[in-house]
Amino acid sequence: MITIKSHKEIDLMRQAGSIVAKAHCLIEEMIKPGVTTLELDQAVEALIRDAGATPTFKGYSGYPKSICTSVNEEVVHGIPSKRKLCEGDIVSVDIGATFKGYVGDAARTHPVGKISSEADKLIKITRESFFKGIEFAREGYRLSDISNAIQTYVEANGFSIVRDFVGHGVGSKMHEDPPIPNYGQKGRGPRLRAGMTLAIEPMVNVGTYEVRILDDEWTVVTLDGKLSSHYEHSVLITGTGEPELLTVI
Repeated sequence: MITIKSHKEIDLMRQAGSIVAKAHCLIEEMIKPGVTTLELDQAVEALIRDAGATPTFKGYSGYPKSICTSVNEEVVHGIPSKRKLCEGDIVSVDIGATFKGYVGDAARTHPVGKISSEADKLIKITRESFFKGIEFAREGYRLSDISNAIQTYVEANGFSIVRDFVGHGVGSKMHEDPPIPNYGQKGRGPRLRAGMTLAIEPMVNVGTYEVRILDDEWTVVTLDGKLSSHYEHSVLITGTGEPELLTVI
């Protein structure tokens, strides 16, 4: 069931989202060759807890850390470790914070030092595909209008869109209805209404859209070993036309 959020619930989601946005700013400052993904995780957990929130991901279905750090061919759900980031890597960082029972959820892909032109284009197109999608995150459109806009933009730029993992509703739980594919025909799915809160998150690959899960039962990688990028915000469908990004400062 898709829930319509009250003004109070939306305000709490804004506060949770602001904490997530501040955590992403910290990550951007920290990322450089030689830093470990575990150091990123520890710094973000401290920031979230100092803000009076809890890391949404930690313990979720047994997930062991506070953020997800997915490097290069890793698509999503990479587990922070003592792995050091290297010049030329790209790292997707997904962060969730729960504040007074409500969740903010957002992801970014960052360059580590100087990266290839292909990697740079991948990050750029992934981000831009999100904004192409939310042009349709307005009352009256269908959910798949967002999905189709993302897929169309990604594929027009020579990349592929992951199909096995999708966006989702977000609110008092991290994963709520509806599931939000980043692909599909337009004009399908539920009609968008003011008060819906959606985590829209294109996952874009250089090569095939096919993926597999590693033996740690969490880390998702591209089947062909080529690069992947991720971009996400929690988004509010408003009654005024323009969608609102909830995971901003």
